[in-house]
Amino acid sequence: MDPKEQETIKKEEVLIDENLETSQENSGNPQEEEATKEQEAPAQEEKTPTAEQLLAQQLEEANKKIEEQNDKYLRLSAEFDNYRKRTMKEKAELIKSGGEKSISSILPIIDDMERALQTMETSTDVTAIKDGLELIYNKFIVILGQNGAQVIESKEKEFNTDYHEAIATIPAPSEELKGKILDCVQAGYLLNGKVIRHAKVVVGE
Repeated sequence: MDPKEQETIKKEEVLIDENLETSQENSGNPQEEEATKEQEAPAQEEKTPTAEQLLAQQLEEANKKIEEQNDKYLRLSAEFDNYRKRTMKEKAELIKSGGEKSISSILPIIDDMERALQTMETSTDVTAIKDGLELIYNKFIVILGQNGAQVIESKEKEFNTDYHEAIATIPAPSEELKGKILDCVQAGYLLNGKVIRHAKVVVGE
């Protein structure tokens, strides 16, 4: 064989060997590639949360909301209980002070009655005693009105079961008085518009 041909063949073999080495370097070891893929796979799985992790997260959030709502409920319950106690106390004090005010306003009437009784022991003037009692009575009615009480008007008024209680019926002296009140046996009273005692009356028929 010609020396030139031998040299050419050697060059070609060298080129072939270099190409094979380059190809092996680029392709790498298949087993190493699989191992690398297996290592990368768990990393990717760790990044994506599982259904159990999502449920656990939702459960934790739900428990947190329940605790917040329970705390709000306890606070509202305590505030309402305090409000109820305070209202009951204020109501009791109002009733107490209201009774005190009513009694205080009646005390002057008692003073007048005591003076009238003392006068009746020594006085012989019946007219003066009568006038004095009428003044005391009128004063007492005024004080009742100041405390929200008033007498139910009955004489010759239309009979009304909301305000009157008929204890008897008698023939009416005229057609105009039929169904009307002819006499009031016991006066009725209103307190702030509410009936506290019905008037006992005689009705014409």
